[in-house]
Amino acid sequence: MQGDPFDTSVLIWTRAFPLGAGPDQSVPVCVSYRVFTAPAVSGKPIDSAQAFTSWDVDFTVKFEVSGLKPDTEYFYVFADCTNSSTVSPVGKTRTLPSPNTPAALVNGGKPLTLAVFSCSQYQTGWFNAYGFAAHNTTAEIFVHLGDYIYENIDSGASIGREVLGRELATIHDYRQRFNQYRTDASLLFAHLNAPWITVWMTTRYYFLFMENKMTSRNWQQVADNSWKAGTTDSNDTTSGCSFSPSGACFTDRKLAAVRAYHEWLPVRQVTTFDKLRIWRNFQIGKLLDLTMLDTRQYDRDVTDVDYNHDFVASVANAANRSLMGAAQEKWFYETLTESKNRQAVWRIIGQQIVFTQLTLGGALVDLDDWDGYRANRERLLDHLYAGKIGNTIILSGDSHANWVSDLAHPNDTTTYNPITGHGAIGVEFAGTAVTSPSPFGEGAPPAATDPISSVFVASNPDLQWSEGSFRGFFTLTIDSNAVNATYYAMQDISSPNLDGFASATFIVKTGENRLSRPVAGGSVLAGVLKSNGTG
Repeated sequence: MQGDPFDTSVLIWTRAFPLGAGPDQSVPVCVSYRVFTAPAVSGKPIDSAQAFTSWDVDFTVKFEVSGLKPDTEYFYVFADCTNSSTVSPVGKTRTLPSPNTPAALVNGGKPLTLAVFSCSQYQTGWFNAYGFAAHNTTAEIFVHLGDYIYENIDSGASIGREVLGRELATIHDYRQRFNQYRTDASLLFAHLNAPWITVWMTTRYYFLFMENKMTSRNWQQVADNSWKAGTTDSNDTTSGCSFSPSGACFTDRKLAAVRAYHEWLPVRQVTTFDKLRIWRNFQIGKLLDLTMLDTRQYDRDVTDVDYNHDFVASVANAANRSLMGAAQEKWFYETLTESKNRQAVWRIIGQQIVFTQLTLGGALVDLDDWDGYRANRERLLDHLYAGKIGNTIILSGDSHANWVSDLAHPNDTTTYNPITGHGAIGVEFAGTAVTSPSPFGEGAPPAATDPISSVFVASNPDLQWSEGSFRGFFTLTIDSNAVNATYYAMQDISSPNLDGFASATFIVKTGENRLSRPVAGGSVLAGVLKSNGTG
């Protein structure tokens, strides 16, 4: 598998676990790679190298293949240094165009397509969305917005997807879970066919619609609803942490998760002295900047962990609350300004949680999203408006439902017109889960979820489309003139298949900073639109 491409280099990853009952922890394994320009991977490679891996890093190994040509497709294969007949499947990757490549020439003059995913829970379904994207779309880069793995142990026996081990706490636990996830054929195929750009596993605290009101439901991960100093069920205390279901303190659990993440995913370490920093920026020619944030782990102020809901509600408007921390916020705003100054056409922001305000009955439904950090949201919107930084698109995951919105100050219908979109400063595309259950009801059909979506789009001015039944993903097809977002719905995740359909398509034209009207062409195959956009 491969990830974090630059214009002249890319990371490639494999695991070389010794055959037999158990590896000798004292004996390293030698792994080699060869890189070619054609899928036959024959003849003289353009690059090759070898390295040792060992038990200390779970027999994983990452190479940075450098000296490559920008905006070019490559193929690679791994092998056992001592036995050249022991080889891996062929992987396909690519480099990015150089930062100064004219927008019209990026990707050889063809539109560039990103596939965007989040929330893949092994025991609740097969990862068909990954396979569908790899087989049935033209996506050149896969972007993952969090929850690549889950730490809980809910039963998946009914579909043959029971997870191994226990609720994750130690480095062994996390490694075992990553290893099991990689047995899914669709995930493996997707990793072999495009470079991935990822952010941390997030945690989620989402809401289940029942009897016309929202009630909370928790799913636990590295630690449920984590922030910089704690979680719902694992917090550092002077009396120990045996009360936690994981049996682990927050700091120990977090460091184990971070270590396994760096071992098992082809993600670059941004700085050598700060392993928690994964916020980074990719300059993809003059076409776009893809900015990946960490709105969960790095320096997030206290979040809603259920028992402290009233306290968080009381401080949600506090001016000094931050999802990212001061250092990351400063870097983020500077990156947006630099992107405009270098005349990149688009600014695409990958981050974990829903940005647009979502209310129901006049009440905010989830203070673990940006709604719990409203001053932080206002600072970002103010920066975009004041700097006239247009063509901005925010990507979001975590909620297990689809939401598409214009970006504007919440409930500001004086300068923003929900029907025409005029007055907006950008667009948010928030995607559903690969498999994780819907907040509108696990396994609920469209007939049950569409009425809920209707309430949401009627209650929130910025929100233009809501859909809560299907699991899936979306793609962004980007060129100098427009971004085309296509949402894909999987028909069935209870067995491995590639049965899906395009449920909705949205267009954002350069310079308009809003969804083109009529929104989604005036009709969708799933979910609910606010209106046909004709006024």
